[in-house]
Amino acid sequence: MFVSINPATGQTLARYPCHDALAARLVVEECAAAQRQWRDVPLAERLAVLSRLADLLEERVEHLAGLATREMGKLLPESRAEVRRCARACRFYARMTPRWLAPETLAAETGRRMVVFEPLGVVLAVMPWNFPYWQTLRAAIPLLAAGNGVLVKHAANVTGATLALEALFEEAGLPGGIFSLLRVEEALVAAVIAHPAVRGVTLTGSARAGAAVGALAGGAVKKAVMELGGSDPFIVLADAALDDCCVAAETARMRVCGQACIAAKRCIVEAPLVEAFTARLAERLAAHVPGDPCDPAVTVGPLAREDLLENLDRQVRESVALGARVVCGGNRLPGAGFFYAPTLLADVRPGMPAFDEELFGPVAAVVAAADAGDAVTLANASAYGLGASVWTADTARGLELARRIEAGMVAVNAVPRSDFRLPFGGVKRSGYGRELSRWGLLEFCNIKSIIVEDA
Repeated sequence: MFVSINPATGQTLARYPCHDALAARLVVEECAAAQRQWRDVPLAERLAVLSRLADLLEERVEHLAGLATREMGKLLPESRAEVRRCARACRFYARMTPRWLAPETLAAETGRRMVVFEPLGVVLAVMPWNFPYWQTLRAAIPLLAAGNGVLVKHAANVTGATLALEALFEEAGLPGGIFSLLRVEEALVAAVIAHPAVRGVTLTGSARAGAAVGALAGGAVKKAVMELGGSDPFIVLADAALDDCCVAAETARMRVCGQACIAAKRCIVEAPLVEAFTARLAERLAAHVPGDPCDPAVTVGPLAREDLLENLDRQVRESVALGARVVCGGNRLPGAGFFYAPTLLADVRPGMPAFDEELFGPVAAVVAAADAGDAVTLANASAYGLGASVWTADTARGLELARRIEAGMVAVNAVPRSDFRLPFGGVKRSGYGRELSRWGLLEFCNIKSIIVEDA
């Protein structure tokens, strides 16, 4: 049984029965049968479904946003923005896919040489809870545009949001079975991946989950894309504009109550600016108002689940025991719901959970760097490599440092975020493969070479 709990109150919202092994196999086989027909539907008709889905997302913003906020606790304006972003992504792929999937002809002395892009088949998408619509659709939209079928194994606590997406796809005209929700426990994921109809796996989640699912996909010799989170560095050089940096650091750390994989987590600050940066950022974090995420006066909601709250509290306590200093916050908040005080830790260094692990919650860590070179060394002294940013008055220097940072995305004087026009993904324990843009579209295509010689 999947249980959805309102993290702001701790109260149960709904319970959903799970698929057993037989039911899961039937869902997979129905998706495979539907995909064999879907792949032959003219591209323009497939993309028309995406355009209609965009219309429906825009029409249902308030309903969908309210559902996401109740299930996982993000602020209501953030949920609205998520739904609208999904609609924009649908329109983007509807516009760009014909160009990206067009066959390419190569010059040849005789005959013809072509490269064509064909769907792989059914792809399992293992999705997290922090962006219940965006994470699912950023995987599903290019998969469906290319002619694949999609099986979604979503986080249990946002089952209602995924069921809403399934209904929207049906209303938009997508034939039944091609986008299907699999409500299965982790123990059945291996059987789903092993099914011959499943040709690939895309996962967004923890490194632990990625290692397990990636091993299953590798053992079955199936294509996989893994986006596994990060401990993103936010590098502040001594010549950076202090106010701009602190506003950006607050925004980058506190979005979705700090529960975004590409959120800034380690503020690595050049020595001359450390004291002033720490004081200014602490002021901004301490000013946040926790509470009901539907209340317009509230600026930070709860964590999505109680176990996430407990792990974050452990990371803070262990870091403090190893020498980190609490500048503000540092504690669970009393009362109902899964709330943690916006927190700033100073004097953080390698070997502490606040440096080595992913902090998934409203906790920022300040790390002192001797100079710009030391800042890059500290940034790269991580098992992760998803996103990063560099803040400096010298953009040429910022670009040079960005090229030295081990990450899938680096921003100079900006906050990194997933953008459907750019490839998104990481290196090291942040995963492999790319989502979004043309690179994401082609990840689950058979890039086929065709050689034709005249008779």
